[in-house]
Amino acid sequence: MNFLKKLFSSSSPQPQRNDFTFTIKCKRCGEEIQGRIDLVNDLSVEYEDDNEIYYSRSEERRENRCFQRIEVHFKFLANKTLIDKDIFGGEFID
Repeated sequence: MNFLKKLFSSSSPQPQRNDFTFTIKCKRCGEEIQGRIDLVNDLSVEYEDDNEIYYSRSEERRENRCFQRIEVHFKFLANKTLIDKDIFGGEFID
């Protein structure tokens, strides 16, 4: 009986969040574009001179409204905490 209570109980643990979401705005047309980075599969390793390891992700975004490409670059620590972000052709919306 205790097994059935555990099986059908609604207090299941929350899944761990393994993604980073962001919203950017095109400088040319003002369109808002949402993006998502999978922190497990989408990051590349960067090695710095002081033996520090960082993870990064660069991508170009573009939607339907205009032809302007927006380039974004994110840099994360080893524990996947965001430490730097750059954008060309748009701006971040916080």
